[in-house]
Amino acid sequence: QHAPHLHLAELTASQFLDVWRHFDTDGNGYIEGKELENFFQELESARKGAGVDSKNGSLGDKMKEFMHKYDKNADGKIEMAELAQILPTEENFLLCFRQHVGSSSEFMEAWRRYDTDRSGYIEANELKGFLSDLLKKANRPYDEPKLQEYTQTILRMFDMNGDGKLGLSEMSR
Repeated sequence: QHAPHLHLAELTASQFLDVWRHFDTDGNGYIEGKELENFFQELESARKGAGVDSKNGSLGDKMKEFMHKYDKNADGKIEMAELAQILPTEENFLLCFRQHVGSSSEFMEAWRRYDTDRSGYIEANELKGFLSDLLKKANRPYDEPKLQEYTQTILRMFDMNGDGKLGLSEMSR
């Protein structure tokens, strides 16, 4: 007999970002230190609230076991791609995005291809084209409202100065 697990409803990309921002309080792109403790305590609390009886043991032991399982690169902190594995995100959109621009050479190639006006920025319409191609490449069905939501979510995530477009440094984050 399998132990019961916490079954989470699938999150939209926007809801995932809200969860991410809730825990990454310093905005450095990682959930670490005190943020990680808070994340883990809330996760344990949610599991108990859902009637999932977690194993006995100290919080520290449970955290170690959790990090061993989810901290894929063993750097002691949770990155966005790692959290996307933990929380079932709609179509795992963010992971798909991350994999498409995996290496720096692929990233620069994508940057040049989608900065169509050569402004040095990826504006919302260019980002939308990039995401559309990305979703096609990943064989993910989407419609116009979904594409618009994804575009706005990526802008909310990475447009640090709020100018409605992504500079190279913002996008490389």
